[in-house]
Amino acid sequence: MKAFIVKSYGKKEKLHLTDWAEPTLKENDVLVQVNSAGVNLLDSLIRNGDFKLFLPYKPPFINGHDVAGVVTKVGSKVSRFKIGDEVYSRPSDYRVGTFAEFISIDENDVALKPKNISMEEAGSIPLAGLTAWQALVEIGKIKKGQKVFIQAGSGGVGTFAIQLAKHLGAFVATTTSTKNIELVKGLGADLIIDYKTEDFETKLKDYDLVLHSNRDTKILEKSLRILKSGGQLISLVGPPTPEFAAAIGLPWYLKLIIKLLSFGARNKAKKMNVSFKFLFMRAEGKQLGQITELIEAGVIKPIIDKIFPFEQTNEALAYVETGRSRGKVVVKVK
Repeated sequence: MKAFIVKSYGKKEKLHLTDWAEPTLKENDVLVQVNSAGVNLLDSLIRNGDFKLFLPYKPPFINGHDVAGVVTKVGSKVSRFKIGDEVYSRPSDYRVGTFAEFISIDENDVALKPKNISMEEAGSIPLAGLTAWQALVEIGKIKKGQKVFIQAGSGGVGTFAIQLAKHLGAFVATTTSTKNIELVKGLGADLIIDYKTEDFETKLKDYDLVLHSNRDTKILEKSLRILKSGGQLISLVGPPTPEFAAAIGLPWYLKLIIKLLSFGARNKAKKMNVSFKFLFMRAEGKQLGQITELIEAGVIKPIIDKIFPFEQTNEALAYVETGRSRGKVVVKVK
């Protein structure tokens, strides 16, 4: 099969299109013929080696974290899916590789594709959808009437998170550029801040939750200050926390490094009587199934900026790296 692989780590490295062995199937796996694969900044960070401290993939390996496609084979113990099912997934860490014609995935990480959307739209959802779900539902436990600040509202996670937060009954503030104001307003944002001309800290106060996605340390400090006492900041960009290090079973010396890396952020949060949490989303088929229900009910609609042909996966990744995409970018494999 054809696949885009990481030959070696590096920011200047491109993914290499090559012939690769078709995946083998474990007893709990389904083999999926890839139709569409969402493109994420995570794909760039993995290629760059930014996460090799705690996600040490050994090159060469296939990149890609989002998939929609059709089940073509099932393992001997698979009970939830059959050949011909249209599915989507964010495969587990160490089992990624959606920039390829086929991928084998544990059935627990898979859900049936929503019936009312295209394969391309389905391929755009899993990573962003699960990130928003785990931040707002699982960790944040957002309740009706609470105030949520979602940074970068027109991005892949942002467009999904705004819709989910509104469904949960929250008042939603977000940042975006002038050209995307109508987009985020249409998704349900209540208060929109043009980050190029306005300072969100002067407009927001006493928020219950911040979904933080900006690497600027000044933005992090401002985000902590707009929270009310007992509020929580959930960061998608770090620094990672000791709780995260423990959850993924890192050795003691890496736990120590991560503890030191996040000490400043955690300490500032503690002084303000708020919490700082790091979310590195995980594969979860059951949650994806709940997302399917919301999409089929018309509560959430996927937002796609561009669809690239499979051969232009590097161009798709470069476009995502500009940070200018409105919603998600997808490569069409089949």
